Amino acid sequence: MKIEIKRFQELTTEELYQILQLRSEIFVVEQDCVYQDIDGKDQKALHVIGFKDKNIVAYTRCFDKGFYFEEASIGRVLVKQNHRKNNYGHQIMKASIEAIREHFKTANIRLSAQQYLVEFYKSHGFSTTGEGYLEDGIPHIAMVNSKD
Repeated sequence: MKIEIKRFQELTTEELYQILQLRSEIFVVEQDCVYQDIDGKDQKALHVIGFKDKNIVAYTRCFDKGFYFEEASIGRVLVKQNHRKNNYGHQIMKASIEAIREHFKTANIRLSAQQYLVEFYKSHGFSTTGEGYLEDGIPHIAMVNSKD
């Protein structure tokens, strides 16, 4: 998998279409969750994109500290369903953490993890904080990775 990091203005229309299609495929259809994915925040995000050939198979969007939380943040973490056994989730998370360090000059990161993925995020240095909560009808918990 080849990983590219782009600001919104650097995305091609084809890349943007694939990103939105994948986010809808996974977060709306696969997880049976009706929510507003196109939230007007992509323009402020750093997009971490995993390509296999010319197809997007993994993705995250990252924000600088102060946008969502006091810390920088990673969200919309996804791997296309038929590529989940290829270790792409770990690769895209490592690239996202590195991108935040490089572009935002911090390693203090917060994310809102779906609870079934807690062990996955723990393997990347995150720890849970606070109580679990429902977000869009799905159990979540806040996690932080503070390594500054």
